[in-house]
Amino acid sequence: MTSDVSTRAAGDDEPAAFVVPADPPGPADHAAPAAAVDVDAGRGGPVHALGPEWTRGADGLLFRRAARVILLDEDDRVLLIRGHDADQPERSWWFTIGGGIDAGESALDAAVREVREESGIVLATDDVSGPVFTRSAIFDFYFEHCRQDEEIFLARVPSSSFVVEDRSGWTALEQDVIDELRWWTLADLAAVDIEVFPEGLAALVASLLPVWDGTTRHLGLARE
Repeated sequence: MTSDVSTRAAGDDEPAAFVVPADPPGPADHAAPAAAVDVDAGRGGPVHALGPEWTRGADGLLFRRAARVILLDEDDRVLLIRGHDADQPERSWWFTIGGGIDAGESALDAAVREVREESGIVLATDDVSGPVFTRSAIFDFYFEHCRQDEEIFLARVPSSSFVVEDRSGWTALEQDVIDELRWWTLADLAAVDIEVFPEGLAALVASLLPVWDGTTRHLGLARE
């Protein structure tokens, strides 16, 4: 699928390493940027606990490309995950389903895979629209400083497709840090009293209703 892409020139709020594709990326698009080469690889591989899709750049940040999915039901509720951090167990936040793009995998295929693994919902690639948004984020997680470039897709499923979480497809890290999944109305999500990522998610989802207009919006760089 092809989308029009709205972008800005890279600046202080938008890392130049993030390139917004006009079409879904193919396998050749998935090499990590030069700045993201894992400087630990020569000493026996990545020295961190986040998974092989994360590579350490010369700036010391772990980096990965990720695919995320805004999953809506027939009542425009959005399915979200609540998780916490290992070094801040008292802090938790809601976020969209998704995760890292594996080597040789397209962002769209990663989106479909992550939805299946995290929620048990099986999507076909034709069920997924977008990316509707792209963004970059710098954050601390699991005792590491991280940067993640995200392509965010949209899919609509019946509410009956998710009733209760199935942890059988979760990684050990996900087992450790994911607390729950649940459907949210946009009104309730806008009023929630803990953090939600991306920031302003309720308004972002509302901007996609009743249907996505086909334009990919870049949300810039967030420091979370």
